[in-house]
Order: sequence, then C-alpha cells, then structure tokens
Amino acid sequence: MAATTEVAAGRRAPARLFVGGSWRDAADGHVFVTEHPATGEPIDRVARAGLLDVDAAVTAARAALASRAWSGMEALDRGALLWRIADAVEADAERLARLEVLDTGKPLKEARIDLDATVDTFRYFAGWPARIHGATIPVRGSVFNYTLKEPVGVIGAIVPWNFPLLQAAWKVAPALACGNAVVLKPAEQSPLTALELAHMAAGAGVPPGVLNVLPGDGETTGAALVRHPGVDAVAFTGSTAVGRIVMSEAAARTAPISLELGGKSPNIVFEDADLRAAARGAYNAIFYNAGQCCTAGSRLLVQESVHEALLELLLVRARALVPGDPFDPRTRLGPLVSAAQQSRVLRYAERASAEGGRLLLGGGVPRVDGFPGGYWMEPTLIDGVHPDATIAQEEVFGPVLSILTFRDEAEAIELANRTIYGLAAGIWTRDGQRAHRVARAVRAGTVWINMYNPLDPASPFGGVKQSGFGRELGADAIGLYTQVKSVWYALG
Repeated sequence: MAATTEVAAGRRAPARLFVGGSWRDAADGHVFVTEHPATGEPIDRVARAGLLDVDAAVTAARAALASRAWSGMEALDRGALLWRIADAVEADAERLARLEVLDTGKPLKEARIDLDATVDTFRYFAGWPARIHGATIPVRGSVFNYTLKEPVGVIGAIVPWNFPLLQAAWKVAPALACGNAVVLKPAEQSPLTALELAHMAAGAGVPPGVLNVLPGDGETTGAALVRHPGVDAVAFTGSTAVGRIVMSEAAARTAPISLELGGKSPNIVFEDADLRAAARGAYNAIFYNAGQCCTAGSRLLVQESVHEALLELLLVRARALVPGDPFDPRTRLGPLVSAAQQSRVLRYAERASAEGGRLLLGGGVPRVDGFPGGYWMEPTLIDGVHPDATIAQEEVFGPVLSILTFRDEAEAIELANRTIYGLAAGIWTRDGQRAHRVARAVRAGTVWINMYNPLDPASPFGGVKQSGFGRELGADAIGLYTQVKSVWYALG
C-alpha cells in the first residue's frame, strides 16, 4: 500500500477536466471515483464531464482551429513540438508507468513497455507534418490541377482502459501531426495518465484548445462527444457492442469515424511448428495484461497430431504464472481492471465448462497474499472447446484460453474465420509457403507468423468484419486525420 500512496502523491496533473488550456471542475460538479484494481481501494475523485463540459471543450477546439495557431504552424515546428512531448514522456516514464499500474492493475514490467511504445509513437508521428502534402494531376485541358491534404478539424477521440496512455498516443499523435484539434475522452476506469499527457502537451507548447481531456463515462461524456455537431470526426477504440452505437450516432449526422473494436483472435499451431516457441507464444498471447487485450490470442487452434505435446509445454508455463503485487517488477499477472470485469470473466469460464469444455487449469479466483480485495482471476485453460461454444465466439477479455483442434490446413482456416471478428491472428509453422498461404486466407487486420503481439508505430493496425474499420499507426493513420481538396486553376 505504501507504493500506491507514493504513486498517487506523485501526480502532477489534477483530477479535473483540461479544457482550452486550463484545469476546471465539471460544470455540474459531478465526480467519479477511480480505484486500484489490486486492492479495490479508491485512488481519487475525478471530475466527470457532462454535456456543458463537452460543449466547452469542442468550442475551445474550434477556436484553436480558427486561430490557426496549430494548423497554421510551420510543419517542421509542429513536428518538433510533438518530439518535445515524446521527450517529456520519456523523461518521466517511470512515474507514468507506476501511474498506469495504479490505475489499471497491470504489472509494472508491462506498463514500462507501454511507456516505451508511447514515446515511439509520438516520435514516429513527429516526423510526419513535413511529409503531408498533395499532388499535381495531369487532367485534360489547359488546367493546373493539384490536391491539398488538410486537417479534418475537431477529432473526438475515445480510448479504452486497458492501454490508457498508449491508446491515447495512437490517436492524439497522428491527429496533432495532421494539424487537427482533439477532444480526448479516456475511460473512467483509467483516466490519470491522459490528464498527465495534457499537462505535458501544454508544457511542451501545444496552444490552448488544441488538446482537451474530458474524463467521464461512455453513456454521458462519450455519447455527448459523438453526437456533438462541432466534432468533425470520431476515432473510437472499445467493444464491438459500443462501437455499433458510436457508428449509429455518428451516422445520424454523417460524421466520419474509425472503429478499432473487439477480437477473438485465432492462434494456429501446425504440426511442423517449433512447439516450444509456439507454447511460449500462446502463453504470452493470452496472459499478457491478464488477457485484457483486443488482440489476445484467446483461441488456440492446434493440429491434432501435436495437441498433447503442446498442451504439456503450455501447462508447465501456465502453472508457474502466479498473480501478485503489480508494482513488483517480477510479477507477470496482475488483477482484472474492475469487479464488474472479474464477474464477467468468471461467468464465461463457468459457462465454458457447462457447454462441454474441459477445464485444465484455473477457472476461479486465486488467493493473493496482501491483496484480499483485488479483482483477481486464475490463469485458465479450457480444452476440447466446440467451435460454436460461447467461449469460442465471444470476447472474454481475461486470462482464459480456449483450445480447439483441427485436422488439416483447410479446417484450420475454416475455424480461424468462424467468428464475427477479424482483428488479429497467429500462425506457427516452419513451412514458409504454408505460412503465407494461410496468412492470406485468414480474415484479420494483422497476422503474426512465428510470433505474437509485436506492434510498431510505423505499421498499420486495425480490423475487418466486426472488429472495425480504419487503420491506426503508420502512413495509413494520416488518411484518418486528413481530407483531400482538389484545386483547379485555368491556365487559358
């Protein structure tokens, strides 16, 4: 508990709204309580943005656009400022990582990885402002035709609780690189580092109103942001169910959106794979961040001939995974983010057994010394899962692995594609031709071959089917945050 108190006291941004370059309470005075998932104890009372606050933030963002203090800034200067944000995050990375642990319960080792990736994201997009340009087009007639790539305007960015600062960077960095203004709504479970980002951006020199941060819930704050007529586009990451609502609300006013939604990613192990590497990959794919990843490899598809051998290797690793103090650098499994999430994951594990799955490991709540009030879940392996069972079709978002078998390549592909989702997939094989053949056949936005979960700000990320549309990261993200204008000039 001493570590929790120390981290909470080390915050630099107040638990308030950041609007137009200043800190303020919610207009209606409402607050919500954020808590540490390892203990269930409160961290702080955070201002909850309401309708008036959303309107104030959008108004501030529109005023910043009208002033052209940001979009009209020299491209190289805008890039340099983004680089300064990266420097600020890097200089304070350990404190920010510990804030992430406090807010989300994720192990400190994983929070440090998130901070490195956040720095990389800002630095990558810091290089983009001077490279965003249009083209000249040889049209018919005595005409000079060219295009301009312009900012979309005010971006409503809504991010989830599992990777709070990193997900904010994925949206804020490219949006700012393109000259937009942003109203960022972090998840109510984990708002603290988004507020720290606002503090750092202001310190780096981002003009008032260019980045606004509104903590709050989805039903009030998020919905008001999506519906606001002054928001030109919405970038949302979250569940498929909520994504459908966002899409419907945005469609009512013809606002462009990008959606990065849920997943039920297949991790396919062929009989010629390096089984030790595949077992290690399957372990990381489902237990990283306690399985609270949209890309989690939650369906392990194993060729029948190596099923028992792979399970033996995987069980050795999973049995050694002991939940513990997330502030301890040795811990590899932290708690789930909330009591509601814990209950949800436990129900899925119970239902899997009721639907015929064979529980190999876990399935319950472990006893963690010193943390009796935390939202813990045992690492859970369920074998013999039917492809149409609930546990194989719905996103669990917890450390629960469904194990299925297949006979041949054709069946592996059919099983991999047998869900509504299409976010990511893993393939383990020594056969290069098969690897690329299956990668083409699997319907997913990202496919890893003989690895699982690496991402890089230079490579696009997003889903297909009901995992969403649009691509974050890489050059493709620039398309989300710019619009093309065609200019025709008569030469005659």
